[in-house]
Amino acid sequence: MEIEIGNLLKEKNLTISCAESCTGGLLTDRLTNVAGSSAYVKGAVVAYANEIKINVLRVNAETVKNFGAVSEQTAKEMAENVRQILNTNIGVSITGIAGPGGGTPEKPVGTVFIGISGDKGDKVEKFQFNGSRTEIKEKTVEAALVLIQVYLTNNF
Repeated sequence: MEIEIGNLLKEKNLTISCAESCTGGLLTDRLTNVAGSSAYVKGAVVAYANEIKINVLRVNAETVKNFGAVSEQTAKEMAENVRQILNTNIGVSITGIAGPGGGTPEKPVGTVFIGISGDKGDKVEKFQFNGSRTEIKEKTVEAALVLIQVYLTNNF
């Protein structure tokens, strides 16, 4: 899927950046596994700690305080801001709870928000994945790749 996404990005002359939390850079790894990806992947921020989300990605501290680091609002700001900071056409964000700990009744392990920001607008999708930590991370990246593909094929 990352090869197809790369081809679409090159064809449309678009660039992409990522802001990842619970996946720890796994999405960026997948995108950059494609030869020639330096033509469209400009960079990424792994914002695992809230202070990085706030101080580097410029997520509003009140957003994190009021809605949590794992929220639609935080994912939206992460996607918008990484796009602006790294000067790309598309910004993608991932924030979630990969487990096995850290879940709550409101946000159980496997809760993930994936955001995308671009000229076509912004969108955040919420997912609830099951499995081990590694499986949740892999499922999250697959979902993010699908969201990017949908965005690029004008089905957004």
